Amino acid sequence: MIWIQCFRAVVVGIFFLLPTSWQPAATESQVNHVILITSNGWHTGIAIARSNLLGGAIPETADFRDAVYFEFGWGDADYYPASHPTFDMALNAALPGPAVVHVMGLPGHPADLFPAAEWVAVPLSDEGLQRLIGYLNASFDRAGAVRARPSTPGLYGFSLFYPATGEFHLFNTCNTWTARALAAAGLPVQLVGIQRAENVMTQVRPLALRK
Repeated sequence: MIWIQCFRAVVVGIFFLLPTSWQPAATESQVNHVILITSNGWHTGIAIARSNLLGGAIPETADFRDAVYFEFGWGDADYYPASHPTFDMALNAALPGPAVVHVMGLPGHPADLFPAAEWVAVPLSDEGLQRLIGYLNASFDRAGAVRARPSTPGLYGFSLFYPATGEFHLFNTCNTWTARALAAAGLPVQLVGIQRAENVMTQVRPLALRK
């Protein structure tokens, strides 16, 4: 009948209009590893348990002996570390310039330490985790050394800034860096149009681990 054919056409059309990043949430029984994606509304970052960073995978984590989790963020070398960023800093950050990696050696679970932030637990396979670690590791500018030295104190007592690879600018922000990290891990994250934190989190939420 005609109405059945129309209904089928609508269903098929809706399927193809779904975002390409959509996929069913994994359950705990399907998970090898879990990472955490965070947003404070304007900045995104990635947190990984220390148990997933074995064998000196990211050498700079040795600077945080008591850390249980590590959170990684990326941003402008002047604006990001500033305790009181100025309008001029914001304008300069829009232009290509040096970047830094912010590493937090968290003494507990990230959601307990920063309850006001949004945290999304995302499952990863063994291969996905190794690819993510490789991306994070390559974000440090070690200038030929085995381990980068901190460039400035971090935003918290348990964090430090390190020189980073890449240039920060208006179209290459902390959020595009996070999106690239997730894509490198094999997650279905689109890179086009990423500027705001919400552009990242909108794609991450459907991937959340389902308990």
